Parts: sequence; structure tokens; C-alpha cells
Amino acid sequence: MNAPAAQHSTLHSTLVAPATVRLERLLPGPVERVWAYITESKKRATWFCGGEFELRVGGRAEMQFDNNKLSRDHNKGSGPRTFEGVITRLEPLRVLAHTMKWDSGDTEVTYELSPRGKDVLLTITHTGLSARDVRLGVMGGWDVHTGILADVLNGVEPRPFWSTHAMLEKQYAARF
Repeated sequence: MNAPAAQHSTLHSTLVAPATVRLERLLPGPVERVWAYITESKKRATWFCGGEFELRVGGRAEMQFDNNKLSRDHNKGSGPRTFEGVITRLEPLRVLAHTMKWDSGDTEVTYELSPRGKDVLLTITHTGLSARDVRLGVMGGWDVHTGILADVLNGVEPRPFWSTHAMLEKQYAARF
């Protein structure tokens, strides 16, 4: 792989309602490729989390996070975590939504894919984020996770997860 992608100060997440975050990121396509990186455990584990998704409405969504495996950047105080959820919407190659049970309550994540020429616009909407600190962490998290996805799809070394997340979280805190 090539050198790490340059860190950009562009923030991709926005607060669209009091407890709802939306992120938009343009990725290299085609749609089938990006869909595979969202729905297939091994590919999803390269940028976000592993775990099996039963791809049917009502199916189980298991999310196995280990952010230390996403880049060379490690946090010794962080270990693997698993979250459970349920698939709530499925329109293959277009929309996938699932719940995500957190300590702070249930949330829902929706991934939408829209072709843009040879690229794909990925829109992620995450609802149920009532606490400010959780929203800021999620905004930074989605931003760095999808940045790593862009790096993977572009064939470059993934940007550092932890230091990028810390930088983004501070930027989001100043903005929101």
C-alpha cells in the first residue's frame, strides 16, 4: 500500500436533528463494491467492525469492534467490543439499516448508497444519540471510519484511527 492519506480538516458529519448525525462521503465505486464493504464481515472489519449481518429485515446484526486493527495507530486502553442489533431495512445495493444497542440506549444506523458517475455517495444517518459527548464521539467515529474506508478503496495505507478520531472529536466539539 502507499503512504497514509493526508489528514483533511473537512468535517463530513453534521447534526441534522437533536439526536441525529448524518455523514456524507464520496467513495470510489462501483456501488456493488461499496455495498460489499458494508455488508460482508471481513471487508467491513477493514474499516469499521466485523461481525455477521443476517441480511433480511429482522435479521441479527452483530458488530465486533477492534479499532486497534484498523491502522498502525493503537490505543492500549481500548480493546474489542461487541454490539448487537437487528436489521430494520434492506434494499440491496441501496439501503441497509440496523439497530445498535449501546449502554446509553438503542440507536439506529442507516447506510444509503447513491451512484455518482464512477463514484458512490455513502450517506450514513445515526439516530438515537441523545447525549452530547456520545454524538461528538460518533461524529468523529463515522468520519474516521469512512475515511479509512476511502483509504482502503483507494489502495492506500489507512489513516491512523485513534489520533485522527481525537482530532476530529475536538473539531466537532468546537463546532457543535
